[in-house]
Amino acid sequence: MAYRLDGKERTLSFGAYPTVGLRATRDRRDEAKELLAAGQDPGQKKKADKIARAISAATTFESVAEEYLDKLRRESRAPATIDKVMWLLALAAPKLGKRPIAEISPPEVLALLKGIENRGNLETAKRLRGTVGAIFRYAIATARATNDPTLALRGAISAPRVKHRAAITDPVAFGALLRAIDGFQGQPSTIAALKLLPLVFTRPGELRMAEWAEFDLANAVWTVPAARTKMRREHRVPLARQALAILEWLRPLTGEGRLVFPGTRTATRPISENTLNAALRRLGYSQDEVTSHGFRATASTLLNESGRFSADAIERALAHQDPDPVRRAYARGLFWQERVEMAQWWSDQLDAWKGLDRVKL
Repeated sequence: MAYRLDGKERTLSFGAYPTVGLRATRDRRDEAKELLAAGQDPGQKKKADKIARAISAATTFESVAEEYLDKLRRESRAPATIDKVMWLLALAAPKLGKRPIAEISPPEVLALLKGIENRGNLETAKRLRGTVGAIFRYAIATARATNDPTLALRGAISAPRVKHRAAITDPVAFGALLRAIDGFQGQPSTIAALKLLPLVFTRPGELRMAEWAEFDLANAVWTVPAARTKMRREHRVPLARQALAILEWLRPLTGEGRLVFPGTRTATRPISENTLNAALRRLGYSQDEVTSHGFRATASTLLNESGRFSADAIERALAHQDPDPVRRAYARGLFWQERVEMAQWWSDQLDAWKGLDRVKL
């Protein structure tokens, strides 16, 4: 179609025949004439529509989610964290993936979450709501969306029942567990990790992926790098004499490699996530009685009950984050000496519980 605008001759193409038929061409011609009558350039309108379609394709939920994952990778998030996010996003992809993110409404997200809830996966539905919300907040920050539909869904799905990781908090029963661990027969990496975890009570993943370069045995300090901690900040762990003895026993066996606790198949990968829990099962303890993560709850409970140490020192030993950001900023370097004393007292107490039938805190 040839047309004139602002004194200039122009041409507008509606598509190639026979892909675009005669009737469709006439309809598009009539629309172009209406634009001309309104003083608009139909050629510019066609270009603008093409750009809009390209932008829409680049701002689907799926494309924004990929950008968000790239952001997590640049922030050096733990591979396990990224894998969990990818798994959750795969659940959302069939319903939301190809939709322009700015057009997704709360009922659409609710339908997705309800489908998962109806299968009895309440924890998954809760986590997916949080992940979808994170994608929308990223889209808002990068000008691809104006609101987060998950905010309107608070309370719309059933809350999962909180199930705390099993832990033994009775000193006598805990002493029996420690004696069983001392008698455990297995590969050296598992033996050492199983004996060390009650002493340092870090998160199991932080321990099993430990590297020899992180340990300053001369100064009795283990520094867990920020990239491997839940709170993404460096965590220093004082090492009691008993912990140092375990590491010195293990060093001739694995010290030539990078990892402190390498697996059996290859020295380049640590013992698996389930190795420690499987060892506890072999000792006769069910998952309802104790888990490797439960050593943190045991330490927290019994250290607080002892009344010997401040709650702040115990919380920092557990690498918990103070909810008050101002207080957190000013308290970063405090309680170290108390934590050193607490680490040795706790290790001595574990030895006592292993040898006594009745223990008084």
